[in-house]
Amino acid sequence: MEKRSFRRMGRDASVIGLGAWQLGADWGDVSEADAHATLQAAVDAGVTFIDTADVYGDGRSEQIVGSFVKDKPGLTVATKMGRRLPQTPENYSIDNFRAWTDRSRANLGVDTLDLVQLHCPPTPVFHSDQVFEALDTLIQENRISAYGVSVEKVDEALAAIARPGVASVQIILNAFRLKPLERVLPAAAEAGVGIIARVPLASGLLSGRYDEKTEFAADDHRNYNRHGESFDVGETFSGVDFSTGLEAVRRLRSLVPDDATMAQFALRWIADQPAVTVVIPGARNPEQARANAHAADLAPLSPETLEKITAVYDELIRPQVHDKW
Repeated sequence: MEKRSFRRMGRDASVIGLGAWQLGADWGDVSEADAHATLQAAVDAGVTFIDTADVYGDGRSEQIVGSFVKDKPGLTVATKMGRRLPQTPENYSIDNFRAWTDRSRANLGVDTLDLVQLHCPPTPVFHSDQVFEALDTLIQENRISAYGVSVEKVDEALAAIARPGVASVQIILNAFRLKPLERVLPAAAEAGVGIIARVPLASGLLSGRYDEKTEFAADDHRNYNRHGESFDVGETFSGVDFSTGLEAVRRLRSLVPDDATMAQFALRWIADQPAVTVVIPGARNPEQARANAHAADLAPLSPETLEKITAVYDELIRPQVHDKW
């Protein structure tokens, strides 16, 4: 597994990681045994980076990840905080940061968290010196080793990259979300800020496993959040209309190499972006975890293939999403 560097953290990570949202909630039921088996399959395949959050299953994801990584050195666990209270800038305070990180430390069973990310906070938070001074304090208190941000918008990412203490930016990046390539990835590379690419399969659309007859469980956000009813619609199918996404996948399918699945092809496209540090696809079972990790074994996509992916984006996807985030 290829390793890439979080330069401001002084840590390396496998280019393919594992997102653990689905181990907590919002993707249908995943048993604790299945969650542990999925985590083990990912690590056995070379994954060294796991991303979770304090609100995934109200702490269930953190607890599962924490019980798994105990006595497993060499793994980096990133969590997120900030969504446990109403989304007002005033709630991003040092007292709340201490309470949230203490809870995550308990859930994960560690004294010091590897990486804590603000979890898509309100835009004014990115411009608050007080917020970033409070995050620096958490490092001084050994509650956390490093901090980063998870963002919805390109402008938020750029504001965070300009902060000298920010180690990472987590942003939606996939073949249906190309805008970060324009300014965010170059700025991150220049500043030494790690890029964590989330929603890499557009909530499964880019796996190629869905069609017009696919039905999602009632507790799956791909059912209840298609129009942003519960959180930012960009987190569900990357904000792309489901039927449009299916058509785009049909056009992309002919580009997939014979030795790859559609999902691996989509992950390889992200890994081919040199400023990306780690891609964090989710997996609900060991087979998915292993298949995702093996995307790192594929040869880089050809320039001709990359151009064709961009052409599909420009025709079908760009009009829906490019100017929104």
